[in-house]
Amino acid sequence: MEIINYEDFKKLDIRVGTVLESEKVEKSDKLLKFKLDVGKKNPIQILSGISKYYSPESLIGKQLLVLVNLAPRSMMGFESQGMVLAALDGDTVFLVQPEKLITAGSPVS
Repeated sequence: MEIINYEDFKKLDIRVGTVLESEKVEKSDKLLKFKLDVGKKNPIQILSGISKYYSPESLIGKQLLVLVNLAPRSMMGFESQGMVLAALDGDTVFLVQPEKLITAGSPVS
């Protein structure tokens, strides 16, 4: 990975998002579709390839760190409007979460 400067890091809008809805994407082995409250007027939709590691129902109400200013991308006919942050440890994925319940939309700095 290349080294970035602080000015590049400041371009990332990472916020705490609360999962309002979560479901498997039909005809996909790995995608989950989320609706998240990230402190904006309307919830955003994000698709993530984590269904091997998490069931949709286990994520309802959870808070996750979300990159909200990623350019939208179409996947399986749905638009993903950001990215949930996760850590990869060997073959296992762990979603990045705040240690306590905090206000949805709180910025990460």
